[in-house]
Amino acid sequence: MKPVDIRNLQTAEVEQKLDDAREELFKLRFQFTTGQLTDTSRLTAMKRDIARYQTILRERHLAAELSANQEEK
Repeated sequence: MKPVDIRNLQTAEVEQKLDDAREELFKLRFQFTTGQLTDTSRLTAMKRDIARYQTILRERHLAAELSANQEEK
């Protein structure tokens, strides 16, 4: 999923997708360990997707903190 598409989602949806991606990564790692995974590039792609989700959630968290600090002053 592209970052632009992720930014268009609600925070709760991004968190749900992050949870789903982590679960999928766990399954892929298990398949890799048991020798059932044929396309190992999916591991890298899933890690990058997780990083994208985390980055966007962090951006939103920082923006919320910044706006809260602006309101206090």
